[in-house]
Amino acid sequence: MNKMQDDEFADVMRALGHPVRLSILRILAEKAQNDCCCTDVTECLPLAQSTVSQHIKVLLDAGLVERSPKGTRNCYSLNSARLESLQGAFSGLFTGLAADIAAVPHRPEVEPA
Repeated sequence: MNKMQDDEFADVMRALGHPVRLSILRILAEKAQNDCCCTDVTECLPLAQSTVSQHIKVLLDAGLVERSPKGTRNCYSLNSARLESLQGAFSGLFTGLAADIAAVPHRPEVEPA
């Protein structure tokens, strides 16, 4: 698994920064056993297909979703390798931050005189 660099991590976080895109990822996870096209996702959301397509493109560009042609349609699925890298990046970030905070000497609070 490749270690995700900070700029790449930030790009992925921007892609995840919209509730519709999070919903799309959940829908694709639920339909993991089946080919899932844009129409399938649109049926689960109160949005126009063009809007869903734009959100899927952002997820594709971030590498979170993969596209595979099936006849005249494109089907989408989660990119599990990319999601594992993201999980590792999150874990590393929060572990590092927690270690940094723990290393700072604790100062007792002093009440004003």
